[in-house]
Amino acid sequence: MIELTDSAISAVRTALERSGTPDAGLRVMVQAGGCAGFKYMLGIVEQPDPNDLVLEKDGVRIFVEPSSEPHLKGTRVDFVVALEGSGFAFDNPNAASKCSCGKSFG
Repeated sequence: MIELTDSAISAVRTALERSGTPDAGLRVMVQAGGCAGFKYMLGIVEQPDPNDLVLEKDGVRIFVEPSSEPHLKGTRVDFVVALEGSGFAFDNPNAASKCSCGKSFG
């Protein structure tokens, strides 16, 4: 399905601790938008929606919105620190194209 690197899991765990809801999880979804057609959406939520796919890695819960699942299959999510800034980076084998900023894909 979707894979988060150790660096991404560490970043999510830090975000959960800072949010004051360490038992919450990361909700991952794809929405229409961005310069290439689809954009990634991430957010800390206390509980999954009833139909979300729930995954767990190293004690961190990941909730995948059902209609996003086909777009995310095989995607690897990393957390990178670079001169341009820090953030999540997506390596998505389903993306036929992506924008130069890496935040959206087609």
